[in-house]
Amino acid sequence: MEPDIVVTLRAAGCVFAEDEAALLVASADGPAGLAAMVARRCAGIPLEHVLGWAEFGGHRIVVEDGVFVPRRRTEFLVELATGLARRAVADGGAAAVRPVVVDLCCGSGALGAVVATRLGAAGAGIEREDASPSPSPSPSLALARPVPRPRPVPSDPERAATPPPTRQVELHAADIDGAAVRCARRNVVPVGGQVHEGDLYDALPAELRGRVDILIANVPYVPTREIDLMPPEARVYEPLVALDGGPDGLDVLRRVLAGAGAWLVPGGRLLVETSVDQASIAVDVAGRYGLTASVERSEEHEATVLVVASPLMRRGGTAAT
Repeated sequence: MEPDIVVTLRAAGCVFAEDEAALLVASADGPAGLAAMVARRCAGIPLEHVLGWAEFGGHRIVVEDGVFVPRRRTEFLVELATGLARRAVADGGAAAVRPVVVDLCCGSGALGAVVATRLGAAGAGIEREDASPSPSPSPSLALARPVPRPRPVPSDPERAATPPPTRQVELHAADIDGAAVRCARRNVVPVGGQVHEGDLYDALPAELRGRVDILIANVPYVPTREIDLMPPEARVYEPLVALDGGPDGLDVLRRVLAGAGAWLVPGGRLLVETSVDQASIAVDVAGRYGLTASVERSEEHEATVLVVASPLMRRGGTAAT
């Protein structure tokens, strides 16, 4: 460890300077590269953007500049989605052959990639991290949506883009932001998925209508008036489209709920991260579209997830198969 780097990072306001210095040293390509990385971090650029990756769900996710950094709290949504997909397979139904998973507002594609990897065969999927303890989270991004700092490992981060595909699930991811789509392809394509660019459901192939078993959406849900209160790492360096949820934070969620019934299989599930304050309103909105919703809360992750079920019978009397 270079003590000068720790001093420099601490002077720039990095509370966990020792942990961050270790990550930068482990990831740098020579002295010049290390100096450039330290300079970027001291300028306030999120550590994950400086490193080019983030740890999420025990896996290393490629994160490029200008792309939303996956937060630790969203791992709870991934756990719920994986469990529901496994239950659908065990119960027989439409998902028994090969469940269809869609990741809307995908950002880096972290959610879909980790769900697909967990549903796939052992050994398939994106790079798995070791079991050593994580460094403490950055206090700045933690104020928005906590994310543990990635752990230094000797392997090349680019290995995250070249694992064997996961064939036990059909995965599609979509985002309106071109930078996010390009980044997501580095995480989603290696696990056998596809990434589409466009506005919510408009981005998806038409043949997916009525076939989606698990729909996950980490929609923006910060009320517009609160954006200026977010830490600079999020407010300045992450895309506004991934943060701003409109006047009450629910604009995008309403649109997702409005279209979900047409894309989900009968009995399919939609999972959306939200806040405690927004949860009851979100349940009411889901009901207006003929969807049944419940709220799951994890104190460990400090996360709230809306879990929505489509009707077991479609309009016109078509039952789930």
